[in-house]
Amino acid sequence: MSIAVIYGSTRQNGNTEQLTEKVIKGLEIEKIFLRDFTIQPIEDLRHTEAGFVDVDDDYNKLVERMMKHDTFIFATPIYWYSMSGTMKNFIDRWSQTMRDEKFPDFKKQLGTKKAYVIAVGGDNPSIKGLPLIQQFNYIFEFMGISFDGYVLGKAKRPGDISEDAVAISAAKELNKKIK
Repeated sequence: MSIAVIYGSTRQNGNTEQLTEKVIKGLEIEKIFLRDFTIQPIEDLRHTEAGFVDVDDDYNKLVERMMKHDTFIFATPIYWYSMSGTMKNFIDRWSQTMRDEKFPDFKKQLGTKKAYVIAVGGDNPSIKGLPLIQQFNYIFEFMGISFDGYVLGKAKRPGDISEDAVAISAAKELNKKIK
């Protein structure tokens, strides 16, 4: 099994990254930090005669890296009851990739993958993080990706995740499941 962790946080070593480290401990993984790349927002040209046009950014390289793996872990802070803007830009661009000749059968290939979500928020994430989980569930369902689990953590300030015993326990259990 080959695993890619796709980090959507803009903060290095933030709470989401710290909780994700508990999930991936002892696993061989590739870390992809979206904050280190330029991903332009999607320009929706689906209904124009020419369709989508090539975009000069890092997105295609990221898709190539991601598609080499069987399993994805999407790690994102909870921003306004959803994923980070960085993560959303990345996933929005999948609409373009589904029509890109460089990635034939993109959706079909994603349908052979499985995914997990790690998310951390500060205001009752076990309840208010559920719209984010539902959003990922719909995305994965549409793409045919098997959604195999998630962990929601609570943290307001840097380092607070270490105080969320429930999330840390859940992360360790998810680690066992993935192994």
